[in-house]
Amino acid sequence: MRDAVIVEAVRTAVGRRKGSLAHVHAADLSAVVLRALIGRTHLDPALIDDVIWGCVTQSGDQGANIARTALLSAGWPETVPGVTIDRQCGSSQQAIGFAAAGVIAGHYDFVVAGGVETMTRTPMLSNLQGGDPFAGKGFSDRYGLAPNQGIGAEMIAQRWGLSRTQLDEFAAASHQKAAAAQDSGAFDAQIVAVPTEQGDFSRDEGIRRGTSSQSLAGLKTVFADDGVIHAGNASQISDGSAALLITTGELAAVHGLTPIARVHTAVVAAADPIIMLTAPIPATVKVLQKSGISLDQIGAFEVNEAFAPVPLAWLAEIGANPELMNSLGGAIALGHPLGGSGARIATTLIHHMRDNGIAYGLQTMCEGGGMANATIFELL
Repeated sequence: MRDAVIVEAVRTAVGRRKGSLAHVHAADLSAVVLRALIGRTHLDPALIDDVIWGCVTQSGDQGANIARTALLSAGWPETVPGVTIDRQCGSSQQAIGFAAAGVIAGHYDFVVAGGVETMTRTPMLSNLQGGDPFAGKGFSDRYGLAPNQGIGAEMIAQRWGLSRTQLDEFAAASHQKAAAAQDSGAFDAQIVAVPTEQGDFSRDEGIRRGTSSQSLAGLKTVFADDGVIHAGNASQISDGSAALLITTGELAAVHGLTPIARVHTAVVAAADPIIMLTAPIPATVKVLQKSGISLDQIGAFEVNEAFAPVPLAWLAEIGANPELMNSLGGAIALGHPLGGSGARIATTLIHHMRDNGIAYGLQTMCEGGGMANATIFELL
């Protein structure tokens, strides 16, 4: 039976909004990680059967199938196809799932999964062009209001009894863990430098050293005057890209490639689209059930920090060891380049597993529309 193994995983450092990557086109940013995959594996890019690329705001620089433009910008043969997908924040995690399924089914031999988002150049929601995706009669009759992620985060905090102090302490810890990881060199092997006008960019720039719950306490809430969500305990608007090369174990051996990890199990789940951000909970339950792997066998968890209540509610319901979750920091500190985040997180998780001999890692992300992906990786 064919399997799906990851032989390389790379990412750019994540840039702040209007930061070091502000002048880099999304196709050029994507091309950096695509070229790095080939540079590290020495695989002939003509062997790539497809590039499956996540991107949420598919307009402007990121329109017209950015996957195809990216691979051509990387100098790959014109014979290599590409497709761009949108499962909101989980787009490039879904790309990994689609790529693995295609490899296992025999549709692909070599496939690249990844994604990009340059939120500075292509602002979030700019693809709506004045329209309203929730104004249709069927949706409005069923739910009566349009979803809002920030309001959903407030609803989660209220439902799980999470105070602003708890959220701010979690956010501060994200920065502290990310800073420690950066200082230790934990990110160095996974990051490829991006040439910019200011020089090579290779260090995540969203990390705010010295952040504390006390320093966050003075920030104004965004979605409700008496609420708990503010810019400091939510993910950052960011620019970044990441990519993974996936094949079978047998083909990897034939081509002299050493797999890092296997895509063990991948699922998608959905829940209430109004509260929106709770689906990582049923997705985690589902992936554990399908995999046959128990919670205590998982040595590392990545739960995307879209807003601080999301991973905290997940912890409360799943019962995982909090010391094993987002141990290198998360999107609150590192940033959340929407379409690239799933692949960024997977890249960070897989390198962390290899560096520390962790047999199984689990990744899950909340997504617009009340969905979530969950994936278990197995170290090889």
